[in-house]
Amino acid sequence: MGRREELADAAIVTLAREGMRGLTHRAVDREAGVSEGSTSYYFRTRQALLGAVVERATEMDTAELDVASFESLETAAAAIAEILGEWATTGRARQLARFELALEATRRPELRAPLVARQEVLRGVLRDRLALLGVADAAERAAELVPLLNGVLFDAVTRAEDEDEAVAMIRRNVPRLLEVVGS
Repeated sequence: MGRREELADAAIVTLAREGMRGLTHRAVDREAGVSEGSTSYYFRTRQALLGAVVERATEMDTAELDVASFESLETAAAAIAEILGEWATTGRARQLARFELALEATRRPELRAPLVARQEVLRGVLRDRLALLGVADAAERAAELVPLLNGVLFDAVTRAEDEDEAVAMIRRNVPRLLEVVGS
């Protein structure tokens, strides 16, 4: 992993822990354990730093989706539930950072485009996988599924009392959503 990725990972953790106001170049330097000024060397502006967070989170999310097994709607539901369970637990900081950015994008239009592009990447992965399963109107179904999965994930990350509850809630709901998409 290169320095840019390390700093983007540290920015994700900082954003999740401190929120938008706490995301500064110096805070990322501290989180990454690097000398002061390192983050601003790689990401000159705050916008560049936020862009790095979106890019890194998208890269990580897409890589995890790409290796998931979608041999049937049942295995797809299990794989998606597994991934969302991981995102709600071990990947929680990344998802919290994404939710922080989504809220901030309602006030800062320059953030909206990279976040919309991120959603399109995830929609594309789901569209392609659903098409391989023979789901009719795979693009439309993926477009319907992504916001529903985002809602389940948001609830698991922000409302669940503990990780076990979050994973159980995801496992209950994802198969129901895939049933609707497959019908």
